[in-house]
Amino acid sequence: MAIDTRGETAGKPSGEKKPKRTSPALFYRQIVAELRKVIWPTRKELISYTIIVLVFVLIMVGIVAGLDALFTEGVLRIFGGS
Repeated sequence: MAIDTRGETAGKPSGEKKPKRTSPALFYRQIVAELRKVIWPTRKELISYTIIVLVFVLIMVGIVAGLDALFTEGVLRIFGGS
């Protein structure tokens, strides 16, 4: 006799119930409690992190644009573009 090991019922005893859903009010209280645990960056840290990210993005844009131009030129030379 084959045993079904796939699907939603696999591995669950037949008498097990679904966990109760969280009420919206409890969910909101849990969100607020988690946000209070967060260590928020200072204004100085936020500005420096933003500048670092922008510089990195600009460098990556330059690299990708350069590679794109290089590959475009190579393809046009190989296949005879105008």
